[in-house]
Amino acid sequence: RMSTDLKSMHMGQITSFFIPNVTLVGEGCSKEIPARLKSINGAKPLVVTDQGIVNAGILKVITDILDAAKMKYAIYDKTIPNPTDKNVAEAFDLYKKEKCDSIVTLGGGSSHDCGKGVGFLAGNGGKIHDYEGVDKSKKPFPPYVAVNTTAGTASEMTRFCIITDTSRKVKMAIVDWRCTPSVAIDDPVLMMGMPPALTAATGMDALTHAVEAYVSTAATPMTDACAEKAMEYINRYLRRAVANGRDKEAREGMCYAQYLAGMAFNNASLGHVHAMAHQLGGFYDLPHGECNAILLPHVCEYNRISSRRRFGRIAQLLGELTQGISADEASRKAITAINILSKDVGIPDGLIALGKKYGKEVREADIPTMTANAQKDACGLTNPRSMTDAAVAAIYKAAL
Repeated sequence: RMSTDLKSMHMGQITSFFIPNVTLVGEGCSKEIPARLKSINGAKPLVVTDQGIVNAGILKVITDILDAAKMKYAIYDKTIPNPTDKNVAEAFDLYKKEKCDSIVTLGGGSSHDCGKGVGFLAGNGGKIHDYEGVDKSKKPFPPYVAVNTTAGTASEMTRFCIITDTSRKVKMAIVDWRCTPSVAIDDPVLMMGMPPALTAATGMDALTHAVEAYVSTAATPMTDACAEKAMEYINRYLRRAVANGRDKEAREGMCYAQYLAGMAFNNASLGHVHAMAHQLGGFYDLPHGECNAILLPHVCEYNRISSRRRFGRIAQLLGELTQGISADEASRKAITAINILSKDVGIPDGLIALGKKYGKEVREADIPTMTANAQKDACGLTNPRSMTDAAVAAIYKAAL
């Protein structure tokens, strides 16, 4: 925040900053998986991934690396988008059956979240539902290396784990410092095959992380620095990565962008975009990144009066000219910039259109249930403007 409000926001408060012990970024860094795993006493990992990674040939790239190092492993490749409590239980059963002692997650947010779920159960026992909320675990995870294949969720470096409770049709938000991976690996080579639509969705997810962290009530100078650089890089590289997935500079730029956004929200938390998007994922099984992208400008418009100066800075970082205009006009340009970027990379123009894209029916009749669940989501606690049930419902309706 500006120096004028630093005293009121931060002086006298204790802030925390969570990050993996080791992070590797750059072309070919995935080759270090065996050495890094051994360095934290992992001998036989469960590799948690999904069929998309298998079909893209990325799993074989990693198993070839493990085979060359003569490292034993087991594979769980049944993770689904918006992973469920059933995924976690099934993967943990395999972990025990194969006598694994460590975890490697390979993929985007879904694979990382599922693997984190295994880590909770391997280290602490019980069921994944026991860990919903903040810092519910008591014992450490097994050795854990997270290998990222998308530039968006930053799950390879965060203390967040999102699992769908199939009985309640709700995404459980689990925030726990113990599930921060020991080692995070971001190899742009593994991201070259991401199709344009997935590149766009994950990139807009990263933007949402940066924006929500930047205006969060828990923002600090450290998270601000990360969020600002993330927004600058997303504006510079996301369109290029969508246009040409083989653009190495753009892919690496997005690696840094999504990781910086992760550093920001991992410590400043998020806001009502995520609280609301989680319900769309849990209720309709819609992709998280695109849900965020559609909701982001609507929630920003609602939050804008909380800090026009901050939103004006967002506009600048996303390429808008704000010199010589009022703080109010500058803050409005942030929403304009988000809408332009979203349209440029091909995000559907509303939730109904998004539902049709994936064969789902998004219904206005479901808004009251989703509103009630969104208001219970931990991500909403740091939203910069308080939200009534009516305000949440109105945003859902406007985003249809």
